[in-house]
Amino acid sequence: MTDELPEGLPELRASDADREQVAEVLRDALAEGRLDMEEFEERLEATYKARTYKELAPITRDLPAPGVTPPPVPTVSMVKRPAGAGGWAGRIVGGDGSSRWGVAVLGGFERKGRWTMPKRFNSFAFWGGGVIDLREANFADGEVVVNCVAIMGGMSVIVPPGVEVLVRGIGVMGGFDHSEEGVEGDPGAPRVVVTGFAFWGGVGVERKVTKAERLRQKEERRLEKLERRAARQEELEESRRRALEGSGAGSGDLGHRDSLDDARSIHRAAMDQRREMMREERRERRDDRRDRDRDRD
Repeated sequence: MTDELPEGLPELRASDADREQVAEVLRDALAEGRLDMEEFEERLEATYKARTYKELAPITRDLPAPGVTPPPVPTVSMVKRPAGAGGWAGRIVGGDGSSRWGVAVLGGFERKGRWTMPKRFNSFAFWGGGVIDLREANFADGEVVVNCVAIMGGMSVIVPPGVEVLVRGIGVMGGFDHSEEGVEGDPGAPRVVVTGFAFWGGVGVERKVTKAERLRQKEERRLEKLERRAARQEELEESRRRALEGSGAGSGDLGHRDSLDDARSIHRAAMDQRREMMREERRERRDDRRDRDRDRD
């Protein structure tokens, strides 16, 4: 009923099947969000009151014909994965290391990014601080030592997941963080021993993933959400189909009431789906803010 009618045909009387065909287009439009419930009810009422093709034609003129859907969008994986197996064996490279010490006096230092952690890294901070970030580092040996001396200052040692950590430092009016001890390392992963001395200062140990890994995990979560949304849409379409098959094609006021009941059930399911999508979007925004806060660390 959405095609332009030939001249003379509009005055022909419409059948119950014609009206039901128009009602089907309206139900599809409601389920897809093209019509809200109020407009759907107005058009459905006009459908069952229509007596001729001329009265039916304008009701669905701005809606797609039944069975007309946009072409499918190719599925492209946006998750970046390592090209090869790699593993910890590829990160234990031997040698002397690219940096062997760090000093901060009334200031700070950082060792981060792509660098080679030597067998022993010595660091000293006086009224200052330092960061030894091993998340993207290679290792000169299967066991490395981070020696930290903090006098009225602080040190932060950041290790990636899978690395075993042992803390052997001594604190006087200060301390060493032992929270990451006891976590079993991955097979073949290096061991990091944190030792040294803290006086009126502290040495913290954190376990974090890299920024690239956080982005990969975020993208995986996004793809999972899209899959859940698609599954819920399929469930909605299936429930709509079952409702239509169960109700059958009615006529007159009875068909109108059945269509309204079916449409309200479909509309409630669609609204529940949209509310869940909004909740997921709010959670995703919170995750984005948390990721931005981590990036600033």
